[in-house]
Amino acid sequence: MDYIDPHVHMVSRVTDDYERMARMGCVAISEPAFWAGFDRGSVDGFRDYFRQLTDFEPRRAAAVGIQHYTWLCINAKEAENVSLAREVIAMIPEFLGKPNVLGIGEIGLNKNTLNEATVFREQVDLAMKTNELILIHTPHLQDKYKGTRMIVDMLLDDRRVDPARVLIDHVEEHTVRVARDHGFWCAMTLYPTTKCTPSRAADIIEQYGDDRIMVNSAGDWGPSNPLAVPDFVMEMRRRGHADSRIRKIVYENPLEFFRQCRNFRYTPPDTLRDLTPADPV
Repeated sequence: MDYIDPHVHMVSRVTDDYERMARMGCVAISEPAFWAGFDRGSVDGFRDYFRQLTDFEPRRAAAVGIQHYTWLCINAKEAENVSLAREVIAMIPEFLGKPNVLGIGEIGLNKNTLNEATVFREQVDLAMKTNELILIHTPHLQDKYKGTRMIVDMLLDDRRVDPARVLIDHVEEHTVRVARDHGFWCAMTLYPTTKCTPSRAADIIEQYGDDRIMVNSAGDWGPSNPLAVPDFVMEMRRRGHADSRIRKIVYENPLEFFRQCRNFRYTPPDTLRDLTPADPV
């Protein structure tokens, strides 16, 4: 089954992972900007990272027939340095015209601090001024409900924000309604040890339905599985769900959300296979 992974950090994966994902049916990915495992010290560090996301990774993905899209921001883990964050925010428009950029993300909260909230609001303001989609990071574990509620309240306080153009990620059983009830899109991150497992994600689908929801692997520096979306497909099939419903979650829903972006020019797989392959990286 063709699928799209709407949140996977391929800068932390080897090329073999791209190949494995392609063999399992991955036709497109979106890669949000995120933490590098350490706090970067200058705006030029972010500029080089954004070059990697908008130049190198699309070519690495295209070599195996996967279309690569990305999001740009300063992550919540680095938002305590407000002066640096503002330098990065001022620099982001240099890259918004790149053909694979979907919007601003993943912005959000980490420890739910005042500085994080300040930088979050300023990045939402950038997205509104530039008419970009937004991808949201919600905090982990015990801070998740409080942080998700804070994020939703800040978004609802800005009358310029259209919830249909915002994807709230890392939702779990206790936060999915906070996002969905206000008209936002949401996504479940499938991790081996934290966030959702494929089984828990299937439970959530069975309880809350398949509208405005998707699943992703994240595939970052820690314990993670870049094939988590196919694992979810298998879990849904094991439970007897129709392929049409599974396809809606793993393929059609991401397409519907991403097609709101002016840069999203998705080529269906059958067409892509007829094109000349990109030069090897």
